Amino acid sequence: MTAAEIRQQFLDFFASKGHQIVPSAPIVLKNDPTLKFTNAGMNQFKDIFLGNKPAVYKRVADTQKCLRVSGKHNDLEEVGIDTYHHTMFEMLGNWSFGDYFKKEAIQWSWELLTEVYKLPKDRLYVTVFEGDKNEDLEPDAEARDYWRQYVAEDRILLGNKKDNFWEMGDTGPCGPCTEIHVDCRTDEERAKIPGKDLVNNDHPQVIEIWNNVFMQFNRLKDKSLEPLPAKHVDTGMGFERLVRVLQGKQSNYDTDVFMPLIAATEKLCGKQYGQSEKTDIAFRVIADHIRAICFAIADGQLPSNTEAGYVIRRILRRAVRYYFSFLDVKKPLLHELVPVLGAQFAHVFPELAQQADFVKKVVFEEENSFLRTLDSGLGRLDTIFAAAANKNIEGPVAFELYDTYGFPFDLTQLIASEKGYSVDEPGFKAELEKQKARSRAATELDMGDWTLLQEQPSGVFIGYTQLSAEAKVLKYRKIKSKGKEQYQIVLDQTPFYAESGGQVGDTGVLRFNGETIAVTDTKKENDLIVHFVDSLPSKIEGTVLAEVDAPKRQDTARHHSATHLLHAALRQVLGTHVAQKGSLVNADYLRFDFSHFAKVTDEELAAIETVVNQKIRENIPVVIKELPREEALKLGAMALFGEKYGETVRVVTIDPAYSIELCGGTHVGDTGELGLFKFTAESAVAAGVRRVEALTGAKAETYVNEQLAQLKEIKALIKNPKEPAKTIETLIADKTALEKQMASLEQKQAAQLAATLPQQAVQVNGVHFLGATVEAASADMLRNVAASLKDLLAAPFLVTLVANVGGKAQVSILLSDDLVKSKGLNAQKIIKEHVAGLIKGGGGGQPTQANAGGQDVSQLQQVIEKVKGIL
Repeated sequence: MTAAEIRQQFLDFFASKGHQIVPSAPIVLKNDPTLKFTNAGMNQFKDIFLGNKPAVYKRVADTQKCLRVSGKHNDLEEVGIDTYHHTMFEMLGNWSFGDYFKKEAIQWSWELLTEVYKLPKDRLYVTVFEGDKNEDLEPDAEARDYWRQYVAEDRILLGNKKDNFWEMGDTGPCGPCTEIHVDCRTDEERAKIPGKDLVNNDHPQVIEIWNNVFMQFNRLKDKSLEPLPAKHVDTGMGFERLVRVLQGKQSNYDTDVFMPLIAATEKLCGKQYGQSEKTDIAFRVIADHIRAICFAIADGQLPSNTEAGYVIRRILRRAVRYYFSFLDVKKPLLHELVPVLGAQFAHVFPELAQQADFVKKVVFEEENSFLRTLDSGLGRLDTIFAAAANKNIEGPVAFELYDTYGFPFDLTQLIASEKGYSVDEPGFKAELEKQKARSRAATELDMGDWTLLQEQPSGVFIGYTQLSAEAKVLKYRKIKSKGKEQYQIVLDQTPFYAESGGQVGDTGVLRFNGETIAVTDTKKENDLIVHFVDSLPSKIEGTVLAEVDAPKRQDTARHHSATHLLHAALRQVLGTHVAQKGSLVNADYLRFDFSHFAKVTDEELAAIETVVNQKIRENIPVVIKELPREEALKLGAMALFGEKYGETVRVVTIDPAYSIELCGGTHVGDTGELGLFKFTAESAVAAGVRRVEALTGAKAETYVNEQLAQLKEIKALIKNPKEPAKTIETLIADKTALEKQMASLEQKQAAQLAATLPQQAVQVNGVHFLGATVEAASADMLRNVAASLKDLLAAPFLVTLVANVGGKAQVSILLSDDLVKSKGLNAQKIIKEHVAGLIKGGGGGQPTQANAGGQDVSQLQQVIEKVKGIL
């Protein structure tokens, strides 16, 4: 069977058991403060498990894109080294929300594996939870009894809390689990050691293939467990492992899930898989990592230096490092694999094939950038080797290479060992831990447990039609972020819009029986609408009046409707390849990111503005309807990649022939309410992604009036010519010519001044030392004077020139080459260690010439004496 057939059989089997087949959630999470990526199939159902929202279907099944690279579930460093760990993987799952439980979950998992997939029963073992006395958790006797109907007693093994009690994280839904393991060893190997002795012992051929989690508890912050409102089943089966077992392979990478990528890599690098362990690891790393990189980008997460974007950049750079070091490829390679991957998954995850050109461009630019980093890092390494004492690179130096230059530590180690150098790994790790501690402190979010006032699912949003409403508090909790304490409140109904789809959360007030509490933000936490407040009222029970800041909401709505007009205009002017890649919509302005591979010219921006303003003047009704998702897509509604849409969607139409989009944001009633649309900025965000910023309404008018006032002022300064642009061009040309003329004169003056100075040089310890205060019109002139002395003094020499330039201290140090090479002197080091502090400033430069500027001109003579003293 092919991988595609195996996946389809799983979905068909559970469809036959009454399960609704649902699409995968995006791999990038947007409304969960505890996770950056979907790391398990249950993530998208978390609110159902917690009782925050009702289940649409009692039984569902799916294949979920998952990514595990950080936190509790961190497989990154194992990837490629062994044959079964992955960053991005598919989790096949079947789910019961308060419906069936242990009996059916166990029965169906055994039926699918042994009767549909025909796995030999004598190769299968099961584990059940043995209990935990420390938490007063009983052994799972119920699951064990059910297994006795299918499996011999000696194949039912007890597992401890680590192996058979599943937890999503430090807090959240959890429960005991029962796993199915398969023994893939040869008959000869199985005869020597019983398979049951190798279960859960990290044997590469005795592996877990299925996990039935019985969600019964919620882990609280104090580590205690509370029962969930209902019992659920959360099962997961690693698709890649299942395919390996069913295709009879010894490695996940030998299956048709990965071999197309490995075969394509072989062609690109001219090497073969299976020739050596080092190159095999590189092939596996590349085949795994390109999947994580591409699906994350397709779901909207661009590589960057922060948060989730940094994780993707790190995975990409790890892949580059492996082909650079072990496959001897020195040019971009990963981007060539994007079409292969897109075609492979077009039938199950079509979002990648639909964006293949865009993803390929982003990956190519990231590869290019990192290869340049590697080049500069290699050059920096040569300097470090030359300066390293006892052939040892200190930890802080290796960390600077890693942190400042992006140079991987293990690559530093590899190159160092090849040259006979060692690297201080403990010192590097100490610096890395300091950085992690700083990062944790900057982003730390400490959330308390909810105080529950009313048993009810998450509150209803009524803010499309109301900006104030009476409500009751369902629950609240204290949080601490970056040292600041706040509270989160959930209401049974709320007019406050929670940050989503690029639109910021509403602010306003909550009025509790005479007490007014300001709402500083509103966000979504999974499906909860959470109101942020700095304090709680003295009495939180009872009725509260929730009031949104109406003017702020209206300005935000104008900017949100403007993004829809803008998106359609961009596609009309630039081309239909344009797709939204991110947005920010607030009361002050709008920001819109989109796929496009060139700078948007001024002429194109003007054309886009014209289209948008024409639609505003037409005063088109903004029509909003709720429709079944498939019906909306058939109408041509534009959906955003990386967004999770429900069965029913909100469709925003501004003229069916112009703009139809799926959108949960707030909007104006007619386009005429926008008044005016005006661009304020255009820039690059990442490879293949441009950003525009714009204003609407009164804010656009204010901006235009300010620009006109500035233009009027400029015209007045240049005597109100008929063509101010031409006049300014002439002025700039004249200024440039004068600057060149002055620079030439200054250079001649510097040479003349330099000619008068050599006679002031004195002998100090066999070195010609020249220290002088000179009259210089600028810091550049002082540097030119010093540079001119290079051909006028006999080596060895050390020159220290100082000047008072407009009340600021300026210093220039010049050394002959032989002093740098034979005596180890360094002009840059002299500036930093002996000069900068004296003049209360700073500077830098090269070993032979360096310069400094500072505030204290009274110490200039002292600078000369200080440098002379070095000799």
